[in-house]
Amino acid sequence: MIPEAPFTASIVSHGQLRLVNALIADLIQHAGPQLKRLVVTLNIPEDEPIAGNGASFEIITIRNQRARGFGANHNRAFRHCNTDCFAVLNPDLRLFDDALGLLLAQFRPDDGLIAPLILNPDGSPADAARRVPTPFRLATRLLRKAARGPDRDFDWLAGMCLMVNSKAFRALGGFDERYHLYCEDIDLCLRMRLAGWRVRRVTQAKLVHEAQRASRRSLDYLRWHAQSLLRLWMSPVFWSYVRRRGELASLR
Repeated sequence: MIPEAPFTASIVSHGQLRLVNALIADLIQHAGPQLKRLVVTLNIPEDEPIAGNGASFEIITIRNQRARGFGANHNRAFRHCNTDCFAVLNPDLRLFDDALGLLLAQFRPDDGLIAPLILNPDGSPADAARRVPTPFRLATRLLRKAARGPDRDFDWLAGMCLMVNSKAFRALGGFDERYHLYCEDIDLCLRMRLAGWRVRRVTQAKLVHEAQRASRRSLDYLRWHAQSLLRLWMSPVFWSYVRRRGELASLR
């Protein structure tokens, strides 16, 4: 891929129109000419997003008749992608420069997906690059009280901002829609590596994440999180990756 190659981006709103509009405004101000199309999915009834006056990219709005999961929404947005790269963006991201253009400029032909360095609002690195979550590792993390930053030795990158190789994403069938919410990013990264694609973090590109932490406030989100972890731990993808982790370590 070349830095001038175009990409398509996808944002899903679940009653988060204020955040979506702020991100669209950031994209209008900072995104370079490589961004050709933005797909905004309204997962529940809400007002139209801002019109995007002055945007150099096309905005397509999808209104769902019923709420869908994270992966299902981005898979449907991907149907509107006719570019070599597809960016998955959380609505609670903020851009202060052309971070997505910087990310795209680092894309290699063997990359399955890459992600920027995600920062917390205070400028510290967010916990967005992690080892595969075994039950023991997860329990260890939960017992720690200190704030966590990204792991240097990581297996997966959080789905808040991913630049995905469209060819690889299409070949793998996109996100696994059996994950309603949470762990679909883990599953995708593991499947990418098992298929021989690289999963990398590009620290030159930086975005700020105004984390919502819904699973810590809502019983429904906590339940979805637990269900997704159980599905992951019972999946052939998880066990295949755990068995082969050593030989796949170079795919980052």
